[in-house]
Amino acid sequence: MQTLKVELANRSYPIHIGRNLISDASLILPHLKRKHVAIVTNTTVAPLYLDVLRQALQAAGVTVIPIILPDGEAYKNTETLNTIYDVLLQNRCERSTTLIALGGGVIGDLTGYAAATYLRGVPFIQVPTTLLSQVDSSVGGKTGINHPLGKNMIGAFYQPQLVLADIDTLQTLPAREYSAGVAEVIKYGLIRDADFFDWLETNMASLMQLDETVLSYAIYRSCQNKADVVVKDEHEQGERALLNLGHTFGHAIENAMGYGVWLHGEAVAAGTMMAANLSQRMGWLNAVEITRIQKCFEAANLPIMPPKLGVEKYLDLMGLDKKVENGKIRLILQQGIGKSVITSDYDADKLKETLALE
Repeated sequence: MQTLKVELANRSYPIHIGRNLISDASLILPHLKRKHVAIVTNTTVAPLYLDVLRQALQAAGVTVIPIILPDGEAYKNTETLNTIYDVLLQNRCERSTTLIALGGGVIGDLTGYAAATYLRGVPFIQVPTTLLSQVDSSVGGKTGINHPLGKNMIGAFYQPQLVLADIDTLQTLPAREYSAGVAEVIKYGLIRDADFFDWLETNMASLMQLDETVLSYAIYRSCQNKADVVVKDEHEQGERALLNLGHTFGHAIENAMGYGVWLHGEAVAAGTMMAANLSQRMGWLNAVEITRIQKCFEAANLPIMPPKLGVEKYLDLMGLDKKVENGKIRLILQQGIGKSVITSDYDADKLKETLALE
C-alpha cells in the first residue's frame, strides 16, 4: 500500500492506494467518530463490493446502513440527493454518523454533498471504485449535483476524512469507463507535469492492460498532482482551476448530449483536444505537440473529435460554466505540454473557429 497526505491543517487526510483495501476495516476505523456509518453506493457497485465492505465493518463492531441508488450521471440530481436524506432521517442518523461513498464520481459527489449539508455537516469517507474517481473526483473536496441547465452547478467544498483507492475494483470496471478515467490521468501530465506525460506516452499500453505496477504509479502520481494543487488553492480561486483543462468544453458536450451519453472522461478528452486546437491557433502549441496529445488520447481509446453542436450552442452552454467571470468565458489553455494557463485573453474569432470544427 502507498499513502500520501492532503495537507490542509486540521482537515488533512490520507489517500491510501493499494490492493484488498476495501476488506481492511482497520484503515477506516481510526476515522470514525463512532461505530455508525451509512454506505452510499449504486445498483452496479453494490452487488460487487457492498457486502465486502459491510462485513469487514460489522466484524469490527460497526453498525452499517446501506443506501443503494440508481446508477448513472442522469441521477446526480436533487431527487437522488433527497433519497439519501430520507434514509439518514428515517434511521435518525446523528452528526457522529459517517457517510461512506462506495462507487464512482457520481456517488462520491452526491455523498459528499449530502455529508456537507445533512445536519449542516457530517463526516464522510471516499472509497472510489473507478479510475476517474480514484485519480480525480475523490480527492480535493469538490461535491455537488447537476442542474438541468449546467453540470455541477450546485455543491460545496467539503473534504473527506479518508480516501481509500483499492485498485482491485478496477478489474470489474467496463473498458469504456476505464478509458474515461485515463483521460483525467493524461490531464495531469498536460497541465503541470511534462515528465509524467512523457512517462504516459511510454507506458500507455501497459496502463491500458491494467499492469499493477504501472497502474499504481499512475494513480499515485495523479493524486500527488491533485493534492499539490488543492493544498495551494482549496476553493479554486486561482491555480486549482487549471485542473479543469478541457472541462469547459467537455461539460458543454455532456449537457448537450444528455448526461451519461458521453462519459465525463470522454467529454474531457474531446474538450482537451478543443483546448489544444485553440492553443495552437493562439500560437502556444505547435503541430508536433498537438500530434503527441492526440496520439496519447487515441492510445487510451478516447474520442478526439467533439460532437457537432454548432458555434452558438457551444457558446451558450459554455456560458453556464462556473469559471465565467464578468460575463467572459475563462478557458484553460496550454502554452506547452506540462504548462497550462487560465485566461479570458483569447481571440473570440479563433474560439469560434475551434467550435466550428468538423
